[in-house]
Amino acid sequence: MRHSLRALAVGGLVLLTGAGALPAVAAPDAARGERPSADGLSAVIRYTEYGVPHILADDYADLGFGDGWAQAADAVCTLADGFVTVRGERARYFGPDAAPDRSFSEASTNLSSDLFFRGVRDARTVEKLLDRPAPEGPSRQAKELMRGWAAGYNAWLRQHKVTDPACRGKGWVRPVTATDVARRGYALTVLGGQGALADAITEARPPAARTVGGGKAVADPAAAARAYFAARHDTGMGSNAVAFSGAATANRRGLLLGNPHYPWHGNRRFWQSQQTIPGELNVSGASLLGSPTVQIGHNASMAWSHTVATGVPMNLYELKPAPGDPRSYLVDGRPERMTERKVTVAVRGADGRLANVTRSQWWTRYGPVVTGLGDDLPLPWTPGSAYALADPNAAQFRFFDSSLGLSKARDVRGVREALRRTQGLPWVNTVAADSAGHSLYTQSQVLPRVTDEVQRSCATALGRRTYPESGLAVLDGSRGACALGRDRDALQPGVFGPSAMPTLVDAPYAENSNDSAWLANADRPLTGYPRIFGDIGTERSFRTRGGVEDVAAMAKRGRLTVADLERQQFAGRAPTGDLAAADAAAACAKLPGGRATGPDGRPVDVSGACGVLARWDRRLTTGSRGALLFDRFVRALVREVPADRLWRVPFDPAKPVTTPNTLNTAEPGVARALAAAVHDLRSAGIALDAPLGEHQFVVRKGKRIPVPGGTEALGAWNKVESRWDGSRGGYPEVSMGTSYVQAVGFDGGSCPVTARTLLTYSQSDDPASAHSSDQTELFSKGRMIRGRFCERDILASPGLRVVRVAQR
Repeated sequence: MRHSLRALAVGGLVLLTGAGALPAVAAPDAARGERPSADGLSAVIRYTEYGVPHILADDYADLGFGDGWAQAADAVCTLADGFVTVRGERARYFGPDAAPDRSFSEASTNLSSDLFFRGVRDARTVEKLLDRPAPEGPSRQAKELMRGWAAGYNAWLRQHKVTDPACRGKGWVRPVTATDVARRGYALTVLGGQGALADAITEARPPAARTVGGGKAVADPAAAARAYFAARHDTGMGSNAVAFSGAATANRRGLLLGNPHYPWHGNRRFWQSQQTIPGELNVSGASLLGSPTVQIGHNASMAWSHTVATGVPMNLYELKPAPGDPRSYLVDGRPERMTERKVTVAVRGADGRLANVTRSQWWTRYGPVVTGLGDDLPLPWTPGSAYALADPNAAQFRFFDSSLGLSKARDVRGVREALRRTQGLPWVNTVAADSAGHSLYTQSQVLPRVTDEVQRSCATALGRRTYPESGLAVLDGSRGACALGRDRDALQPGVFGPSAMPTLVDAPYAENSNDSAWLANADRPLTGYPRIFGDIGTERSFRTRGGVEDVAAMAKRGRLTVADLERQQFAGRAPTGDLAAADAAAACAKLPGGRATGPDGRPVDVSGACGVLARWDRRLTTGSRGALLFDRFVRALVREVPADRLWRVPFDPAKPVTTPNTLNTAEPGVARALAAAVHDLRSAGIALDAPLGEHQFVVRKGKRIPVPGGTEALGAWNKVESRWDGSRGGYPEVSMGTSYVQAVGFDGGSCPVTARTLLTYSQSDDPASAHSSDQTELFSKGRMIRGRFCERDILASPGLRVVRVAQR
């Protein structure tokens, strides 16, 4: 096989990697038995246009090696920063008070992040999960990928000098171990549970035994829980995905459009590649940085994507502390002592000196004690009550195996089988299509087994309020009978098995835009699942409504091709604009003297805005005039008008795609929002009818690149989230949004896949790289790149560059 790999490299420029000076780095943690990988591994990497690597290897360890090497070449500084995080060393290198980028947790400071991840490390949580035999633990293939990835990353570091100024010469750029790679995967797995409540875990302190009082009260805990989960969904994370069955396509084969909305910066960036082990694996798609597997992609006969699901991947237990001892709690009348875990981290002071900080974390049979859900729902630890977090994903390490299983699945049936076998997706839905014309939506994720019966018999007073509104179960921890049971087909106790997952097969379209499973297909609604999976019969987001309208119309029209998917991605429709722009323009025209009072009480001349809104094309393309004005109007509108008074026609569960509608222009807040929007633009020196792309952009290599799309409130399929900065021209950078896009179809020919892809922020995050902005410019123009999957297409690439990478 080694000879065959070398033969495949013939015809391209083969570059043997040379040995370079090893940068000065700290020694690995040898005391823990963690040593950088070094096993004489190698791989062949064929680079095609836009720096996309096609990694060819003999086995999983070699494949991981090539993947780790290629990722390091594109993103070494970001990767190294992420390893600092999961090692619990941010406060050592960057100080305790700065905020991490929240790629791996919601910790608000470096110190909190370190206390959380050092706690995971001290408990050897990841090591224990790695030791479990498959299928409860990771497979041999997944372990080999991680081992190889660490070796490839280390070999790149050893043979290259880091030139990116973000980490050049920094002591925190160090070799890694396979366990470090696993820690990144584990951090992703617990993002929806322990990672989300890192601050609440690290800040928990037992009260004095004689403490009186219960802390800050919450008037409406149901609304607080709802606000907490709504805020997590409104941060910009999300996605769209749609699969069309053969009933809707031109050739009776499946089609898939994946459009995940993910960070443009940091360690949750996607990175594009193809991974090939001849006769074993051949998959093309995108991985989250530091992952050795493809998370979203396609093979020769199946394509899939993920969307963030509404399932709540955690629950709480309300504890009754033992009388006189808040560090113990009662279960069936008997006290159980909490386990105190003392965690010590090194902290760099303002003078540059290191000092140790030690904090305690408190663990119960259910999980760690927590102090609340952010600021929305405080849960103080008092002599009378405490709360423990149960996170079933903290007890599993199967995420990489689920991704690997999807990569190898030949059809929709294989997707379902892979998810049944691995049960490792923590917080996403899966949408897939195959070459035989089948489509799939499934919410197969690891969720606490909170059934209707459990909720009825075990919910506390708080849980009876939070669960219906948000899906957050708060159960009685003082009763052993309230431990969650085990489904017969579940790999671990306390979670739902595969047969319980909401699933839709072979619908003409299956679509999700981060609402619940209910309207994956509006003509075939999914019902009957427990509330913890998501809601039913409630108002949908504008993005869901617009997406369902669009894809339902596409399916009804039929004879769809990959070109239709590309058009959908860049059509730029703003569903909220279709609902409200005309009404807003009419209300504007009726204002006396063309003036409105702004939120600050000052009058604003808004007369120039009326015609701009009326003439706006209701699109969010870079050339759309009026889109920027409407964007600022909508953002102000949701602040100024309560949601229940925003529309004249209320939500009707019998018409979920078309209601609510008709802007309630009688609300004074509508005029205030219009005044605020006009003021925002004029204060920034921006014309009311300025093209969107002139003021929604990114700067790469000193050049402004216009960015299409819009925010969540506009219902944009092509979603982008930016922070307004009028002094810098409007929206001068994208934080999250459309990331790795793939439009995939199948034609049954000698090369059976037709794919178009786009990594919106480009492959490399090194500003000096030729591939740090090339795909971003394509995104600006509404274009995608040709997917090169088959061997003949790879070798025909005009930019082909072949590299054989190996350890020395």
